[in-house]
Amino acid sequence: MSQTRGRYDFCIGLVLAMSSSIFIGGSFILKKKGLLRLARKGSMRAGQGGHAYLKEWLWWAGLLSMGAGEVANFAAYAFAPATLVTPLGALSVLVSAILSSFFLNEKLNLHGKIGCLLSILGSTVMVIHAPQEEEVETLDEMSHKLGDPGFVVFATLVVIVSLILICVVGPRHGQTNILVYITICSVIGALSVSCVKGLGIAIKELFAGKPVLKHPLSWILLLSLTVCVSTQINYLNRALDIFNTSIVTPIYYVIFTTSVLTCSAILFKEWQHMAADDIIGTFSGFLTIIVGIFLLHAFKDVNFTLANLPLSLRKDDRAANGTLLSTFDSFNDDEESSACLGEMQSTESLSARRNGSLSAF
Repeated sequence: MSQTRGRYDFCIGLVLAMSSSIFIGGSFILKKKGLLRLARKGSMRAGQGGHAYLKEWLWWAGLLSMGAGEVANFAAYAFAPATLVTPLGALSVLVSAILSSFFLNEKLNLHGKIGCLLSILGSTVMVIHAPQEEEVETLDEMSHKLGDPGFVVFATLVVIVSLILICVVGPRHGQTNILVYITICSVIGALSVSCVKGLGIAIKELFAGKPVLKHPLSWILLLSLTVCVSTQINYLNRALDIFNTSIVTPIYYVIFTTSVLTCSAILFKEWQHMAADDIIGTFSGFLTIIVGIFLLHAFKDVNFTLANLPLSLRKDDRAANGTLLSTFDSFNDDEESSACLGEMQSTESLSARRNGSLSAF
């Protein structure tokens, strides 16, 4: 019965995580469409300090879509392991890229299409090999997990590293080194995911009629989540403001997801119940998603499509054929020269013999 229940919860978490990616990916398109409509009307743009977008219904539709996606993502952590939910967040980038090519007339080149395909394949591999059992089902169990010495050491190191980066490294190198601000919001994000997981369990118990609001852990998790998310948003916005989005997005995804997987392995110990082939499959799927996201962002400004591929191949073929032809022609010329020389020598030999010359012998 418990195995059937675990499978059912896993499927619910998977559907919620995928729907979250669809809602969040679509929200970027709706917001962008609303801002473009305002730009065509001549209104002051948001980048110039204008707030005319508050009167645009498409922008509000995008905001509601993002809110629905975040709620679905929040709920997914209550049903499925963080090892599965967090990497699937890459699908929102995939959805946004595909929809932008249809509704915003943004071209998706060959590298982007291959990146989308790799992201889908990597996500599928991760879903197949992800852990399907979740040990923590109550706040008391969550409290016991949070008190584990391994997680206490991990959380302490995260806080110390974040404070060093914020107070010492950030003011000196934050404007020039892209890893500073991204590392801050990524490692803090690992703790925020743990808080979301705990609050998701609290909500499940609340609907089951248990006195969750009287449990001090619920309020501790809520306060910690508020601090972590505020810090995340602050430093992620700084990174996006200073550096190129196409560079920030893949780097942030890799560091953030790696931090969450590390935190999940320490806190929930989901990896202990996985076979070796499932662990290898999970990491392979994660690396495939990383490659896909990299291709999608790193080469998005390169104008290269499938139609250009035969042209480039024809150029290579012509170059190769030209080399082969020149080699073949020179070889034929050498053969013809040798043949002519041989014929001349034979003629001279025959003439010498006919004239009785000794030099022929």
